[in-house]
Amino acid sequence: MPTRFGITALFTVLILSAFCSAQVSSTQIDEVFASLKSSNAPGAAVLVIRHEHVVFRRGYGVTDLRTRHPIEPNTNFRLASFTKQFTATCIMLLVHDGKVRYDDRLTDIFPEFPAYGKAITIRNLLNHTSGLPDYEDLLMAKYPNTPEGNIPQILDAGVLQLLEQQSSGKFPPGSEWQYSNSGYAVLAMVIEKVSGKPFGQFLQDRIFAPLKMNNTFAYQKGKNEVPHRAYGHTKDKDGWRETDQSPTSAVLGDGGIYSSIDDLAKWDRALRNHTLLTDAEMQPALTPVQPAAHPAKLPNGKPVSYGFGWFLDPYQGHKRMSHNGETIGFLTTIQRFPDDNLTVIVLANRTDKDPEQQALKLADLYLKK
Repeated sequence: MPTRFGITALFTVLILSAFCSAQVSSTQIDEVFASLKSSNAPGAAVLVIRHEHVVFRRGYGVTDLRTRHPIEPNTNFRLASFTKQFTATCIMLLVHDGKVRYDDRLTDIFPEFPAYGKAITIRNLLNHTSGLPDYEDLLMAKYPNTPEGNIPQILDAGVLQLLEQQSSGKFPPGSEWQYSNSGYAVLAMVIEKVSGKPFGQFLQDRIFAPLKMNNTFAYQKGKNEVPHRAYGHTKDKDGWRETDQSPTSAVLGDGGIYSSIDDLAKWDRALRNHTLLTDAEMQPALTPVQPAAHPAKLPNGKPVSYGFGWFLDPYQGHKRMSHNGETIGFLTTIQRFPDDNLTVIVLANRTDKDPEQQALKLADLYLKK
């Protein structure tokens, strides 16, 4: 008959064997990003966190074609719409402070806003049911037949001003779902008005500094510099072209944060450990919106679930919270599977690849185990 020691030893061996069999080799991950290995082309930074441990962190390609500096774990990329989860967290922290409520109206914060803002709540802005017109469309209409390079960069305050010049929204607030960069630019201005601090400073004081995300910034040209910066690139018939800034690249609330996979590992840990907000305080962000008139759908008709700064659509039966970012020269993604203790982040400074699909290929390697 096996002794207690023998049973314990056997159990330990079985556990270790199961753990080892569930490992994914760096070679398997490298194969997914093989096309990005280069000393003279832009690439990506990749992070995998499994069971609270960083199990893979690596850069591929270069930060720019001038220095050809290799992409490293501390390389900062423009997050684009990945930023929205940080903007949403700022609002949630102000709710925690008792300085704003989700059901406050836009005109409660900005009394001068036109009458159509009386029905728009903070919650509508967070979950893309505000019906605000797209500020990029409004900006292009303001400068018709103007080359993009000649259009001045717009700031969050400029977005608010454009919206204040409109007489109505695209649909009654809460009735439909439509992804809105305008809403998140307005949220940045709400944060400034309510907190009395510039949006970038509030981010620094309440998120980046407490989490020791020391190399993460809301980039403002002429006001701060991004260390270890990757520059965006676009591929055309003549090769790679640096395409780092556009007329909308200075808007912060919807996409202006620069960060690295090293700092985003700290962000992921804070989400997992409820460092900034309690589990209960996070629930509104993880509750899909249910529009009154029509189910939430993407432009292609695909159903979508969205909370505050997070897409909440499951992946192959696994609970998921995710967000992509796309802007001139950059594509980014965060894919979190909280029940599986798995996070995959891919930040790219090129636009010819699909970071979400690459990230999901990595997720498959772990989830199928």
